[in-house]
Amino acid sequence: MSTFEGIPAAATKFYAELEENNNRDWWQSHAAVYQESVKGPFQALLADLEPRFGPGKIFRPNRDVRFSPDNSPYKTAQGAFASYQEGVGYYIQISADGLLVGGGYHSHSPAQLVRYRNSVDAGNTGEQLQHIVDAIAAAGFAIEGEKLKTVPRGFPKDHPRAELLKHKSLSAGVTLGEPEWLGSAEAEREIAARWEQLRPLVDWVGRHAAP
Repeated sequence: MSTFEGIPAAATKFYAELEENNNRDWWQSHAAVYQESVKGPFQALLADLEPRFGPGKIFRPNRDVRFSPDNSPYKTAQGAFASYQEGVGYYIQISADGLLVGGGYHSHSPAQLVRYRNSVDAGNTGEQLQHIVDAIAAAGFAIEGEKLKTVPRGFPKDHPRAELLKHKSLSAGVTLGEPEWLGSAEAEREIAARWEQLRPLVDWVGRHAAP
């Protein structure tokens, strides 16, 4: 495994050009750039961060076009996920817009959703999550996730945590663009620091709304 030395500017340039040339021929002719500037650095970064945040998985660059009107074969961003629990953990993504850092959970089963809502409804665990989410938002993260338009059936419409109850999945993320440190080994520390800010959210989900 190579040493992590940052995510080079060639990575964002690669995705900016891919947006204009999303076809197999272009990808194959630039495969070495993808390996050296995107996949390789991600692999090295995830290996370094695994002891603190869990095993990392790099998502496939190919799009699933079976049910999509868009037949572009490749994703215009590279994402990766680190986790000790299935579907609950920490996320990074590089694209033409630069670096995005996030955490939480996106997929959900019916049983998991019941556990989540019951935990939000309960005074102690629900208030704890509200404090966590408020602190993360104050730190500059956007609170995201799939949401209902109204409070789910069985809960009062004026519930003190109505907005959290609307969530079917819950995550937070921040787009950092291309900060000066991105292309250096310092990026590992910067990304880890933001994942640590998200750890209370990931830990809460892991305890109260695990898959």
